[in-house]
Amino acid sequence: MIKMAIFASGSGSNFRAIVEACRNGSLEAVPTLLVCDKQDAKVVERANEENIPTFVFSPKEYESKVAFENAILHELRAHNIEWIVLAGYMRLIGATLLSAYPKKIVNVHPSLLPDFPGLDAVGQALKEGVGKTGVTIHFVDEGMDTGPIIAQGEVEILPFDTRETLQQRIQQLEHELYPKTLQNILHTERSLTKR
Repeated sequence: MIKMAIFASGSGSNFRAIVEACRNGSLEAVPTLLVCDKQDAKVVERANEENIPTFVFSPKEYESKVAFENAILHELRAHNIEWIVLAGYMRLIGATLLSAYPKKIVNVHPSLLPDFPGLDAVGQALKEGVGKTGVTIHFVDEGMDTGPIIAQGEVEILPFDTRETLQQRIQQLEHELYPKTLQNILHTERSLTKR
């Protein structure tokens, strides 16, 4: 079974969806480590409840991004992590991790990329008045939400939508699409490795 680290900064709803998919067998992977950059994030509590080891760090305690990514890399290697899954991790991944895990870091973003990259994608979509938005799952590169797209799902923006109602429907789709897409990626990876 592939060992994955989940990186998250917030409440951990995608973390929970991924862990549940691993537990019920629809995602054939082991959630082996949570990496979090916020001491008081709800996701840390969720990981503790699931008995998943955590590496919680404060970036300002390190002299540079390279320094804290090296600390993360040390933890990833100690846990034999094969894939990194970003689930609401609010930092750009730097060269240290990208070079250690080429094409093995995946992210979920709450828009139909390339539309509305970066922070507050839901707010951006509402402000622009577009008729639809959605979810994008993509490989991570050095840009902000610029890596190769793996899968997308659409969410219609309704006339009465608020940020909260739209966010809720986007998250519902993320919780279905992300574990399913991760399973497809890992299945493909396993098939290629067996050849």
